[in-house]
Amino acid sequence: MIALHAVAAKTALALPETTCSQPFGEGCDVFKVMDKVYMLSFHLEGKAAVNLKVLPDNGVMLRDIYPFIRAGWHMNKQHWISVFADEELEEDLLQDLVLNSYELVVSKLNKGQRQRIELLRNI
Repeated sequence: MIALHAVAAKTALALPETTCSQPFGEGCDVFKVMDKVYMLSFHLEGKAAVNLKVLPDNGVMLRDIYPFIRAGWHMNKQHWISVFADEELEEDLLQDLVLNSYELVVSKLNKGQRQRIELLRNI
């Protein structure tokens, strides 16, 4: 089984302008791009989990396909999913979900912020 938090954090921290903090206290890492949250990493009922932003239709599809993906815990159920550690969870899928959450948030940033991120990607 992959180390959910380690893979998610490594993927997130490799993305331009990502920061990690613990505004809710120890045990919940919050990952942001330009001060906008795109991932939370925590434990729920003893299981590692991450919350990620999704397009509503994608969230429904992912929850239908994967039993370890559920509606976002403590978040807007339409726009967030919770991914739980599971032996069926593949590293590639988790990396794609983190990247998609990041891209979704970046797409909502202002033009200057998006240009800065694009420049940083090309360095």
